[in-house]
Parts: sequence; structure tokens; C-alpha cells
Amino acid sequence: MRTVRRPVTTAIAAVAALTAVTACTEKGSSAGGDRVVNVTATDDKCEVSKKEFPAGHVELAIENKGSKVTEVYILFPDDRIVTERENIGPGTKQTVTAEVKAGDYTIACKPGMKGDGIRQTVKATGDGAVAKRDPRLDKAVAAYREYAQTQADETLPLAETFAKAVKDGDIEAAKKAYAPSRIGWERTEPVAESFGDIDPKVDVREDGLEAGQDPATDWTGWHRLEKALWQDKKIGDREKELADLLIKDLKDWQNRVGKAEITPTSMANGAKELLDEVATGKVTGEEERYSHTDLVDFKANVEGAQKAYELLKPVAQENDPALVTELDKQFGALNGLLDKYRADKSSYDFTSYDKVGEADRKELSDGVNALAEPLSKLAAAVVVK
Repeated sequence: MRTVRRPVTTAIAAVAALTAVTACTEKGSSAGGDRVVNVTATDDKCEVSKKEFPAGHVELAIENKGSKVTEVYILFPDDRIVTERENIGPGTKQTVTAEVKAGDYTIACKPGMKGDGIRQTVKATGDGAVAKRDPRLDKAVAAYREYAQTQADETLPLAETFAKAVKDGDIEAAKKAYAPSRIGWERTEPVAESFGDIDPKVDVREDGLEAGQDPATDWTGWHRLEKALWQDKKIGDREKELADLLIKDLKDWQNRVGKAEITPTSMANGAKELLDEVATGKVTGEEERYSHTDLVDFKANVEGAQKAYELLKPVAQENDPALVTELDKQFGALNGLLDKYRADKSSYDFTSYDKVGEADRKELSDGVNALAEPLSKLAAAVVVK
């Protein structure tokens, strides 16, 4: 999965708040049936209840019995991500619904949320077909794919403006262009992360580097340049090289978006992932620790999650109207909280996050948690009953 971009120890509080409610609501998850795979994660094991299951919709009923925050993935053989659930706190349970075709896959648990994880090879069996799908969901997938491509296409010129300022040695212009260049990425980050190799190049933080990587040579992307601009306050030859490399990697992302594996359940799970990103990176102030532009990322994450939800909403409304009512309420409440930190609701000119006090951060965190809990149920609500 993606390289972790925050220290696990500093994210524990946010993770605990995010997963506690989910654990309570998911105790009743079905523990049997051909399509349910129980995953028991510990600090040194990743046990699965079955190695084969029918192609179509599969449910991972995950329990973390370890002492570390963990994450669990279903991966294609080439390590592309089918689906994932991050930030599963010790002693908590979560359920993830995914759609898989017949073939070989890997279930991976990553205690501490780093490295390749502890892996189990599994197989989806059948004739290769997926479960019956409502035609409206096919339209939702097509619309979301177009949305993701548009975000990538619109990001490139903004990133090129940022890179040009860096290469020109214009620190103030680069600072101004930095946050806008990241909005499209943050809206659709789960799609980019599904490829496995792009996110670590463009969006990793220094503390997210893998063991053995040298920040001087292996740290690339937006946050490396962010540090140069706001903390080091200087642009050298290395930064100018990194600006070119950022554009190269973002063009790779742009060219690959159209090939991403997207399903209704991956859209729903991706929406939840975006809320996890907010809880463990933006609310804590760790994501944009030098520029303090966290609220820009925060808003973009929420917008991306809401886009996926709105496209899936017609089917979810029929299957679980109470869930839709709650999601509408919580999206509205969280967007209302964010509006407090900008004078113009149509702009991305947000308050610098270092100016946001602890009480206000707690209010934002509570808003995220209130939305994340029902959002975790969206994937199940779009599965044909």
C-alpha cells in the first residue's frame, strides 16, 4: 500500500477515535458464509479463515488482536490495491466489502502501517464474472472515472506553475502555488494509491520513508519541496531537479488514471480512506507540517469522498435510506465546520492550520469521526441484495 506519511505514535489518538465507534457497530458482522473471510491481525501474524472464496463480493471481517495500529489490504498479484482499510486500532474490528473477479490475490496485514506486511495468498473462484450489478452503478463508475481523470488533467498545469516557480528560485511564488497544485491529487488520492508506486514518489513525508531509505537521496515529491520552501527557506539545484521529477511522476499518474481498477465498492471504500487521511494527517497537522496548508487538503479530501458518495447515493438510498440520511447530515455538518475557516466559501483561502487552536481541532476531529463511521457502511449499501 501507500507509504505511511505520519508517525504511528502521534496518530494513535486519532486512530482510536476513528475506529472505536466502528468496532462497536461491526461486532455483529456476519461471521460465516462463503463470501466472508475472517482476518485476524496481530503484530506478527495475518491469519485468514479461508484461502478460497467465490468471485464477486467478498467481505473481510477484520479483528486486530495486536498491540499496533494495522492496515489490511486485498492486492492484485502485481501489488496493485483492490481495496484497503487503514488505521485499525488495537482491539478493534472493522469490515470491508470488496468486489473481485476470479483469480489469485493477496491479503496483507501491515502492523505499524509500514513495509510489505504479512501476507496470505488467496483465490477467488468461479467463472470470472463478478456479482450482478445495478446498471446505475456502472454509470457511477464511469462518472467517477471521468472525475478522477479530470482531477489529474487539471492538476498538471497547477503543478507546472509550482515547479516553474521552484526552478526560477522564486520562493514566494512557489509557496503561493504549492497548495493549489495538490487539490486534485487530494480529491482522488485512493485512485493514485491503487497503483502502489506513484504515491511514495510524490506525496511521502520524511517520516514515511521506509527503513534504509536516505532522505537526502530517496525523499522526493511535494513534501520534500515544502520543507525546502518553509523550513529551509532556500532553493538549490537539488530542489530544481525535484521539481522536474514531480512533474514527470504526476504525468505518469495522469496517464495511468484511465487504467485504474474502479468498482462501486472501491469508490465507497476510497471515500472512507479519504476520511482516514483527514483523521490521521490533516486534523493532527502532520500532513502539511511546514506550510500549515492542512485545511486545503482537508477540504479536498472531503470533496473527493462526497463526490464518490453522491454518485453511489441513488442505489444506497434504496438499500439503506437511514444511512443516506445520516451521511447527508454529517457531510453537511463537516462542510459547515470547514467553512468557518475561510471568508469566501468558493475559495481555498483557508486559515493557516497553526492558527487553529486545540479546541477547534477537537471539533474538526469529532466532525470527521461522525462522518467516518456511517461512511464505512457505504460499500455494503451498494452491494446488490
